[in-house]
Amino acid sequence: MGVVTVIPHSGPLTRDDLESLREATQGGSGVRYELLDGNVIVTPAPGRWHQTVVLQLGIRLREAKPDDLVVMPAPFDVDLAEDTSLQPDILVAQRSDLTDTNLPAPPVLAVEVLSPSTRRIDLTLKWDRLAEAGCPSYWTVDPLAPSVTVWELRDAAYEMVVTAQGDEPVVVTEPFPVEFTPADLLVD
Repeated sequence: MGVVTVIPHSGPLTRDDLESLREATQGGSGVRYELLDGNVIVTPAPGRWHQTVVLQLGIRLREAKPDDLVVMPAPFDVDLAEDTSLQPDILVAQRSDLTDTNLPAPPVLAVEVLSPSTRRIDLTLKWDRLAEAGCPSYWTVDPLAPSVTVWELRDAAYEMVVTAQGDEPVVVTEPFPVEFTPADLLVD
């Protein structure tokens, strides 16, 4: 199991600092660098079941999405502020909002696949920051359970609208209709 690291620094860092760090470490040998409220967060390379879930859910989302939306797996920067650049495991964005290098706006859906090393960050810090930025839908997937939890932004706060485990169906209409079970996401 990997460990999440926060890089010490003397003051809030910016997206330019993050890019310099990535260049200096030549991408970090499989680690992910994100910037959250001026703090660099380094997470280890994901494991087999994490990546299986990302692939399987990404395929289902891509097959169900309307043409004006794009499904992107990490790493792809979501630049929410000068001091915040996140990389959700999967993001769904308006095609018109994307650039070749980043998403300079909140996605319409951010998905995080939970792991022991990132669970706390995904369920608190990222969850709060994406809600504050106005991301309408936030999902978490726990491959160990397996389970899926879906939150939708209502009155500037996330409200849980679906939770499912194993073979229970996940049926959502936002940001577009899609249906699957958590167990479906573990087929490799």
